[in-house]
Amino acid sequence: MDMSMSMSMSREAILQVKGMRKEFPGVLALENVDFSVQQGEVRALVGENGAGKSTLIKILTGVYQPDGGELLFKGRKTTIAGPLAGQQMGISVVHQELNLIEDLSICENIFLGRPLLKKAFPHLIDWQLMNRESSALLERLKVALDVGEKVKNLSVAQKQIVEIAKALSYNCEIMIMDEPSATLTENELQVLFDVIFELKRQGVTIVYISHRLEEIFKIADTVTVLRDGRHIVTGKVADTDRSELIRSMVGRSMDNEYPKRSGVIGDTLLEVSHFTSSRLKDVSLQLKSGEILGVAGLVGAGRTELARAIFGADRKDGGTLLLRGKEEKIHAVSDAVRKGLGLVPEERKNDGLVLGMTLRENISLTKIEKVENSVLLSPAKELKLSNEYIQKLRIITPGPEQLVKNLSGGNQQKVVLAKWLVADSDILIFDEPTRGIDVGAKYEIYLLLNELVQAGKSIIMISSELPELLGMSDRIIVMHEGKITGELSREEADQEKIMNLAAG
Repeated sequence: MDMSMSMSMSREAILQVKGMRKEFPGVLALENVDFSVQQGEVRALVGENGAGKSTLIKILTGVYQPDGGELLFKGRKTTIAGPLAGQQMGISVVHQELNLIEDLSICENIFLGRPLLKKAFPHLIDWQLMNRESSALLERLKVALDVGEKVKNLSVAQKQIVEIAKALSYNCEIMIMDEPSATLTENELQVLFDVIFELKRQGVTIVYISHRLEEIFKIADTVTVLRDGRHIVTGKVADTDRSELIRSMVGRSMDNEYPKRSGVIGDTLLEVSHFTSSRLKDVSLQLKSGEILGVAGLVGAGRTELARAIFGADRKDGGTLLLRGKEEKIHAVSDAVRKGLGLVPEERKNDGLVLGMTLRENISLTKIEKVENSVLLSPAKELKLSNEYIQKLRIITPGPEQLVKNLSGGNQQKVVLAKWLVADSDILIFDEPTRGIDVGAKYEIYLLLNELVQAGKSIIMISSELPELLGMSDRIIVMHEGKITGELSREEADQEKIMNLAAG
């Protein structure tokens, strides 16, 4: 397919957006966007962070009201007054961050806020009916779960299925899935795909948002690309390929998703020997100067626990750590920072940033003494420092006074990295460095990683994306159930070998 041409729809669409426009102060989020989906279709919606995907979805679900254009549902012009109105129409969203109450049961979560009542006694909840209806919804999804089970006892994939069942309970005809695969293992991902295929078979329309392009080619019928708030193209997935899709998303050709680098790997900088804890079992590794050491493994393998143990965030029961051949006692995060270690955490919003503070305030957090006048903070020094790193890391922002919570995922990640560069960290641990980041922003993060190691820094990179590990790492260690099960050089590593080691 020529991705410069929009695909014509052969049947009437269940949902149509025509000339949609949305403007925020200083930002034109959507400009003249056309978007339509047919019943029973799986439509992928892709684009870089800031492309307009979230704004479009919020208009489709009634969170935002458009500033121009029209919306048609089943051929009739309509206005969605709010999220509840959208749900009542049959449009539901399954968010990346699940909205469930952990201490309530599956049944209670599905009917949260709208319990089914007994006809004869309308002030009493009809628990038998709610259990039957919940079981029927799960049966529709071909999933066997005890509806009385508390949500806190479920896996991430099972919680997602509860969210899908909750959406179906509103007689959902269009289900929007926003980054549903971000925290799933390969096996859990297949469960999600099976549910999507079953929903499609039943005539439910799926709008699927994901930065993982390989998923698009597995499950989607069609794909819509947005860029800079504009509709670029809609077409059949079978008529395009990954490189063409990326070119449509970023507006340029990217012949190599993983930039090449030149540099010399030096002597051993960090040595971990026989780390043990409740989650780690006799883990040993070495990290050399100017090296990217990849860490692979399935969810629960102990990768994040290893990172936190090295960084002093979690207690370990035994083992030693050597820096430049000298044993160091790192019992707390403050010890790690003083010794030149930095951690870019998996949950950047919860653990890496203060979202209600500005870029200026976040960037200096790891090295307050750099922006002090005697014992008082100097806003002028903070401003100078933040402007330096905004420019150096190419952070896209109106300015250093922008609240971090208002930045895109890729730019938030750059702010976390800026903190550790300010702290003069020689060793940086990246836990899922590109999770939730679009393909263009990923490339910029990869460039920054390469610049760091070429400058003599060393990086431990934990990632669930095997192509990322294979494309960026000099060596890869693989973990399973708290143990290292193997080590592969860049030349010998491939996905099959990594997965065999990850399975133990």
